[in-house]
Amino acid sequence: MTMKKLTNKEKEIMDLYWQHGPMFVRELLEHYDEPRPHFNTLSTMVRILEKNGFLGHKQFGNTYQYFPTMTEHEYGRSSIAGVIKNYFNDSYLSAVSSFVKEEKISVDELKELIKEIEDSKS
Repeated sequence: MTMKKLTNKEKEIMDLYWQHGPMFVRELLEHYDEPRPHFNTLSTMVRILEKNGFLGHKQFGNTYQYFPTMTEHEYGRSSIAGVIKNYFNDSYLSAVSSFVKEEKISVDELKELIKEIEDSKS
């Protein structure tokens, strides 16, 4: 499943949830340096993250405690999958080939990666 990509501000909020766990918006606000964002702005962004499936909530009286619905690792994996789907015609081979051609990964590093994969399968 490919998730929507987080904006920089949304990623900043998610990083705080991934680092600190479940929080009320007021608690989230405390993790910001001055000048802090306005409570209503932060609350709106948290609700958008929930609508987009990144956060869930548990109700406590009239307020909600929000929590991440996926780990940072899971988000990273879905982001990589989206890039490969959108820019490499859903071909992981094309993506790796592009990295080799653009010298972002050397042939020796590629051989090392293949060896690691083979070792993990045996």
